[in-house]
Amino acid sequence: MTAGPRRSAPSVLWVLTGLVGILSLTRGLAPGVTFPLLLLAQTAFTLLHGSRRYGWRAIAVFLGATLLISSAMESLSVYTGFPFGNYHYTLGLQVLGVPVLIGPTYAAIGYLAWTVATVLVGRVRRGSGPLVTVGTPVVASFAMVAWDLSMDPTRATIQRMWVWENGGGFFGVPLVNFLGWSFTTYLFLQAFALYLRSRGPVSAEPSGPDRAGDVQALVMYAATAATFLVDYVTGERKIVTDALGHQWRTADIYETSLLTTIYGMVFIVVLAGLTLARRGGTVPADPPDGPARRATAGATAGATAGVPASATAGVPAGTAR
Repeated sequence: MTAGPRRSAPSVLWVLTGLVGILSLTRGLAPGVTFPLLLLAQTAFTLLHGSRRYGWRAIAVFLGATLLISSAMESLSVYTGFPFGNYHYTLGLQVLGVPVLIGPTYAAIGYLAWTVATVLVGRVRRGSGPLVTVGTPVVASFAMVAWDLSMDPTRATIQRMWVWENGGGFFGVPLVNFLGWSFTTYLFLQAFALYLRSRGPVSAEPSGPDRAGDVQALVMYAATAATFLVDYVTGERKIVTDALGHQWRTADIYETSLLTTIYGMVFIVVLAGLTLARRGGTVPADPPDGPARRATAGATAGATAGVPASATAGVPAGTAR
């Protein structure tokens, strides 16, 4: 009964990947191609890809942690200035000063950043050690902030979707915004990593190596980066003014956005792609801690010497021949 849907899921993921690529390149250019439509396709990808890789319960934990932490931090900053600085939104239906689409956006891009980080560092699983459990969310948070670095000046200073009340040195956006992004994204990504370490799948990948799933996420992340190339090519050249009255040339903003995209997001895609190509079909996974690690090591040593694993248990390293 479930074999059909399981076999069709990879095809659906490729369709969603292609759809997101098309929508990213045509948003604002083709009639009816809107941000909510793009976000809907990205969210569908997150749910299907995440449920196949980690299970529905785990992806629900990811979404819950992301929506709760990101929305709380956004509202806190709107009312207090921490952690992103003083700003307010000007668009959409809002709850506690934050548009309802902001949380799902964190989740959709956050999942792509997470998957890219698992390629570069390793997949967190039950019993993973601290290097992967902490390193993966740290790298993922950098991949998230690389996106915000390219996005914020165009969406805020040019399009004024949100307004920085005290301005900032990066085309009207303050340094504290990016530090706040690092902090906030790390929090919900680390929460997900800790859940996977304690209650996630025992194996690195429940259904075996899923190289196609990694490639799909990389393509989606690259498509997100491509939107800033579209902005650079199609954006109107004019002078804009921030909340403090500082004037900025949009041509400079678009050019800087493209530069940060190339040497930030595109660099991450190239690095992850080379990592996948070098690794082939294998899945990097940090070995479990404690007794499981020692048992695995003993079994490996015994197999190498042609001795049953039980015969090598508890034998100091270097004594077996």
